[in-house]
Amino acid sequence: MKDNFSKQAEIYSKFRPGYPEELFRYIATLVKEKNVAWDCATGNGQAATELANYFDRVYATDISEKQLANAVDKPNITYIKESAENSSFDDDQFDLITVAQAIHWFNFDAFYKEVKRTLKPAGIIAVIGYGMLQGDDQINREIDYFYKDVTGPYWDAERRYLDEAYQTIPFPFKEIYAPQFVSKYNWTLEQLLGYLNTWSAVQHYIKQHGHNPVEEVEKRLNEHWRPGESRIMEFPILLRIGVVE
Repeated sequence: MKDNFSKQAEIYSKFRPGYPEELFRYIATLVKEKNVAWDCATGNGQAATELANYFDRVYATDISEKQLANAVDKPNITYIKESAENSSFDDDQFDLITVAQAIHWFNFDAFYKEVKRTLKPAGIIAVIGYGMLQGDDQINREIDYFYKDVTGPYWDAERRYLDEAYQTIPFPFKEIYAPQFVSKYNWTLEQLLGYLNTWSAVQHYIKQHGHNPVEEVEKRLNEHWRPGESRIMEFPILLRIGVVE
C-alpha cells in the first residue's frame, strides 16, 4: 500500500470530508453480531469513529504514524500501525471489515486474502469511498478544470478506480445491494481550498514545480465568492458490500 498522505496528515484530519451517519447505520444492520470490527487504512479514524457507535470493539490500522497521531480517540477503538495486507489479527476475528477511501491503494490479492482469513463465517466487508465533489455550476467548472487539466498528470494511476466509482475493482465476495448515500457540507472557500490541498496530486505537483497550484484556484474563485460566504458541497458515496461465503 502506498503512503501518499503522511505529509499532509494534519490538514487531512481538518479538511477531508467524512461519511454520513446513515451509511454506517445501514451497514450495521447487515451484521449479525456487533462484537468486533476492523477499519483498514483508517487514516485519522473517520470511519472507525462511526463504527465505534455500533460495535463493542473497533481495531483501526494504518501504515502512517502521522495519520494515526491525528486520529480521534474513543475508549473502544484500538489504533495499530500496520499494513492491511499483512495484519497481526487472528483467523475468524471480525464481524465486519471496512475500508474507506483507500482500497485503490491496496494490493488486492494480498488484502482479500487477509479479509477472508480474518472475517468470521458470513462476515461482512464494506468498501467505501467518495467521488468528486459537486457544488454549483461555477464551482463544478473550476474543480473539473483543476482536476483534469491542472492536477490530472500528477494523479497516481490508482485514482482511476475512484473515477470508475469502485465498480472496476476486484471484489471476490457475494455482493449485497448497496443503496446510494451522499455526504453534504456547507463550506466556506477556506474549507474547499483546504480540501483541495489534501489531494495527493497537489502534493506531487508541488514536489515537481515548487509552488502550490491551489493558489491559482483561490484567485479564480475569489472573484465570485463573497467573504464569509458558505456554499453547499456534496460528495457521492461509493459503496461495495460483500459477504464471505
